[in-house]
Amino acid sequence: MKENQVSVIIPTFNESENICNVLKSIKDFLPKIDIEAIVVDDNSPDGTGKIVEDYIQSMKNIAGYSISVIHRKAKEGLSSAILDGLRNSNGDTIVVMDSDLSHPPQIIPKMLETLKQTQCDIVVASRYVTGGTIQGWPFKRKLMSKFATLIAKKGLGVSANDPMSGFFVFKRKITEGLKFDAIGYKILLELLVKTKGVKVEEVPYTFTDRKFGTSKLDSSIIFDYCKSVWKLYKYGRLARKEEKRTSVKFLSKAARFFTVGATGLGVNYLASLLFSSSLDMWYIHSTILGIIFSISSNFILNKYWTFEDRDFTPKRTVIQYGKFVGFSSIGALIQLGMVYYLVDGLSLSYPIALVLAVGTAAFSNFVLNKKWTFKEKVWS
Repeated sequence: MKENQVSVIIPTFNESENICNVLKSIKDFLPKIDIEAIVVDDNSPDGTGKIVEDYIQSMKNIAGYSISVIHRKAKEGLSSAILDGLRNSNGDTIVVMDSDLSHPPQIIPKMLETLKQTQCDIVVASRYVTGGTIQGWPFKRKLMSKFATLIAKKGLGVSANDPMSGFFVFKRKITEGLKFDAIGYKILLELLVKTKGVKVEEVPYTFTDRKFGTSKLDSSIIFDYCKSVWKLYKYGRLARKEEKRTSVKFLSKAARFFTVGATGLGVNYLASLLFSSSLDMWYIHSTILGIIFSISSNFILNKYWTFEDRDFTPKRTVIQYGKFVGFSSIGALIQLGMVYYLVDGLSLSYPIALVLAVGTAAFSNFVLNKKWTFKEKVWS
């Protein structure tokens, strides 16, 4: 390990149009810092790895700037690529960034200065703090990002505003002794969960969607994210199993209930839009079906996960489901009324009205179901 050296890890897959500009920009914006850039290429069909090799050969000997490339034999995933880069790096400070120019290299000096001035352990380039924003994403992509962030914050107890960021800086020493699962595409989330107690700072930046190449987001990445969250939840549960403080246990269950509610938001939203667009239903009818789908999925998840009730005998389950539906119906009526008022009364677009209405009665539903459906004391 080299003190005062900064290692920049850049995973790539089919980034031939972007990578050289990224590598050049890193040194342009960090002229006085000892930098090693490590490109970890997943056998890109477009020849990204070869392009980096050629770029290295064409470079003039620049003091304080070295570039290397790790050629992997297959597309093994973003998180494992970052870990391979970390294992092959020498710096005591690590920068992780994407290679598609959505992460502006000019932000790195501010991140490094924040790391130094605040004596923190991790600095996250954040889209969700004051001054941060996203440009070029459609509403659906923004909603998915917010949804994933909500799950991370509420379900895993992460305090960072943008735990799904792929652009961050950290001190190498905090990873000592950690075992990473490297599932999914957001290693920062795993780092935040497994390094409890470290100091985290965030700096705002503008995320600009790629100009060249195609997004890597697909159904397999979404599945990997869900798998990663589940493993991290189990990890955190083992770490806090001796917790005796009532307030913490209450908030933990509330967080799980709201995480399930957020999952229900996704089910509700997608089902409602599917029925509305594909079957050309009136938006009120499609909203009712969306509510039914989300209530059913929420009941199963809350019974098994939130309240840890594993007794699924038919009679008990049917009675609990009936109570859950009854209490959830209170929120459903509010949702229907809000959707109707926002769409017909205020002329708000249906997708936005739907999001606002679905999340209205979450806390009251939690308290009612905790006490009456699953027979727990409210403050426990």
